Amino acid sequence: MADVSLRKRIWGWYFFDWASQPYHTVLNTFIFGPFFAVIAATYFLNLGLTEDVADAKAQSLWAWSTALFGLIIAFTAPIFGAMADSTGRRMPWIVGFSIMYVVGAGLLWFTDPAAGNLYWMLAAFGMGFIGAEYALIFINAQLPALGTKEEIGKISGSGFAFGYMGGVISLAIVLVFVVEQNTGKTIAGLDPIFGLDASMREGTRATGPFAALWFAIFMIPYFLWVREVRTTRKRASIPQALSTVIDTIKRLKSRPSLGVYLVSSMLYRDGLNGLYTFGGVYAALVLNWEVSQIGMFGVIAAIGAMVFSYFGGFMDRKFGPKPVVVCAILMLMAVSFVIINLSPTTFFGVALAAGTGLPDMVFLVCGVFIGGMGGIVQSASRSLMVRHCDPKTSTEYFGLYGMSGRATAFLAPLLIGITTHVTGSARLGISPVLFLFAIGLFLLIWVNAQGEDTAAA
Repeated sequence: MADVSLRKRIWGWYFFDWASQPYHTVLNTFIFGPFFAVIAATYFLNLGLTEDVADAKAQSLWAWSTALFGLIIAFTAPIFGAMADSTGRRMPWIVGFSIMYVVGAGLLWFTDPAAGNLYWMLAAFGMGFIGAEYALIFINAQLPALGTKEEIGKISGSGFAFGYMGGVISLAIVLVFVVEQNTGKTIAGLDPIFGLDASMREGTRATGPFAALWFAIFMIPYFLWVREVRTTRKRASIPQALSTVIDTIKRLKSRPSLGVYLVSSMLYRDGLNGLYTFGGVYAALVLNWEVSQIGMFGVIAAIGAMVFSYFGGFMDRKFGPKPVVVCAILMLMAVSFVIINLSPTTFFGVALAAGTGLPDMVFLVCGVFIGGMGGIVQSASRSLMVRHCDPKTSTEYFGLYGMSGRATAFLAPLLIGITTHVTGSARLGISPVLFLFAIGLFLLIWVNAQGEDTAAA
């Protein structure tokens, strides 16, 4: 087999971000997540609950479910990573998780809003979501081999920017040609393609198979261009991998910067995931936006993420990843505070004129910064992780990184679910993300900007 140049390997690696992004933009945040929230709220309304209570219960159900998915990932990702490192093979795992992604996304077509089959919707979504997150951990573990520590930040930022470009294009396609509004037409005034039945929400349901097909097609460059060094095949077992992970966690006592970083990133990434997961739900339940409006909001947010991630990569290369992460978290905290104080009738407690478009405009601007700063946080965070891990066991360490990102993935949904239930307000329910950002930011004080090697020197 012919050798593949480093440039092609990097571009092949970029294509995973491009291929997988629709699960996060089209499904999780802007189309299917809000669609589920509306269907669930309608289901609870039909049980005789008031609108506010039904909205809160719908948001709580989505919160508990995403928390469960996060726990599954948290407890298994490091073990799978250790098994992959011991066998010297990552690609078979990536293939298996890619299949989970495609099957889970494809099954979303069979959801039936008329029957209110909420748990089928959640099971299918969870399967694809878990597959996407597992695959991302193994893809991230390949990052150290693509460049020096100084180059990694730029490569990471460009990868996220390229991925968000795919998110923008895929989201625009489904909005123009597939997803129906309440009028039965797409946002461009067209009938959904292929004769999709708007009354059965087939356009919205079709976003699942669309994401699956998009992933299957655009993973081809990845599998053609990304190579792994073949090693002597070794056997791996779950008990052996679990023992390795436990030993690695114990050794964190002698690696204080890495240990604190894993906890810090665990909290602020959880806050970011809370914003991503509930941003579209917030727009649907608080601002009463249609799914197509939320999709347009997603396009704007993804464009912001694409642009900010690209330039964030340059800032990472110039200043290092830690200062970039700190600035982005501060911006996300400011945006979260604005959103919590925004409603259709008030802004920071000040009554607004009837029919004003100010809340919608403010939320759109917030969307740009959520997408932009979120992209920077993710790209710079994995760059900072590279500075703390051994390339020989990078899958295990990125498994720990994935665990830290998911070990408390239940926390943001749990806190949002509890706050929403206690306050009876979907708007105030978002407020726990501020707490998560603040604690994560505080802990970054003890993280060495140059990584563990410098700290130990």
